[in-house]
Amino acid sequence: MRSLKTVALLAAAALTLTACGGGDGGEAAGDGKVKLRFSYWGSDARQKLTEQAIAAFEKKNPNIDVVGEFSDWPSYYESLATKVAANDAPDVMTLEIRGLAEYSSRGALADLTGKVNVADLDQTVLATGSFDGKQYAIPTGVNVFAMFVNKPVLDKAGEKLPDDTSWTWDDYVKLSEKITKAGDGSTFGTEYTFNQVYLSMFAAQRGEKFYDNGKIGITPETIKAWWATFDQLIKTKGSPDAAKMAEIAAAGVEQSLIGTNKGAMGMWWSNQLGTLSKVSGSELQMLRLPKAEGASTHGMFLQPAMHWTISSKTERSAEAQKFVDFLVNDPEATGILLSDRGLPVNSKVLASVKDKLPPADQQILTFVESVKSELAQAEVPPKGGSKMEDIVRRYSEAVTSGQQTPDEAATKLLEEANAAIAG
Repeated sequence: MRSLKTVALLAAAALTLTACGGGDGGEAAGDGKVKLRFSYWGSDARQKLTEQAIAAFEKKNPNIDVVGEFSDWPSYYESLATKVAANDAPDVMTLEIRGLAEYSSRGALADLTGKVNVADLDQTVLATGSFDGKQYAIPTGVNVFAMFVNKPVLDKAGEKLPDDTSWTWDDYVKLSEKITKAGDGSTFGTEYTFNQVYLSMFAAQRGEKFYDNGKIGITPETIKAWWATFDQLIKTKGSPDAAKMAEIAAAGVEQSLIGTNKGAMGMWWSNQLGTLSKVSGSELQMLRLPKAEGASTHGMFLQPAMHWTISSKTERSAEAQKFVDFLVNDPEATGILLSDRGLPVNSKVLASVKDKLPPADQQILTFVESVKSELAQAEVPPKGGSKMEDIVRRYSEAVTSGQQTPDEAATKLLEEANAAIAG
């Protein structure tokens, strides 16, 4: 879906090519309103919600015209990096935790200390957006990475929900195999993911940190053990093969196996429950990830879904700050966006909308509260951390497709990852 207010990527590229000097944040729209550019990524469902929130903000601030620069996930950071490099950065930019150190160290982000009201925000979560004593980013909400289960698919296979306080990776592989075998050939036990967070949690179960004293703290043995679970899933047909999984991953959340009722399990961020529940039309359950034999932790942590940031080059700081403040502190904005970008970190706002949250959001809140005592603090990646997801994905695809051996790929992955954060 594209609205009249959303700038297409081609138009954004054209702006980049014609930009002279700083960004166009200081320009006014043709009707005399202040034009505020706002970049974000996501699904069609997120775009619809965001446009509604923008409309609500504009109604309260009729002198400001917020122009959403929306893109899909794969192209977002490439497009944003091009704009920032060309001094054509959007006034308000959405960033993940892994990109904050890089963008703040390059001087691309404005210091928001004292500029946005953060008094009612979870201060531990807020700290993830702070570097060198300056608040460069405001968290949109919090997430946990969990196992989602499509209950009707599980029931049809004649299987029961596992005990997520004790199940292991072997249990997960065996259950996936049973579910696939019970089906008609078009349904699978699980779909896997190469999300770097999954690897971080897998490593934490083995007592390792992804980042440790300026280096990658995960051992080759742990990386190979992680890849071995994918190999087992493929060999037992608990999941599709590597080629099919690559196709599914590229299609996005709406076309996932769980979303299309073709899979019983899959790992997702908690804020994706609403979209997956809607597109599947099925009852979905959230579980802790399996853990290694003898592990004392599941490796779970509470992480900001993403952050709101403001360009250091904007000529409309006051308007940009007002927009971010609205997104974080206004109950109307929360009532529209709900948990799409994570559960609200503003305690007062969350309390005001808690009883109005739809079933999926209530479910997320209940799950997060049930595992809260087990959650570690989010690890803030160093400069170069934004490259990790691509590095992990590329070598994981090479191993599962048989292009590289696990030994060779693990060595290369660590070399490239360490070089990324050293540079």
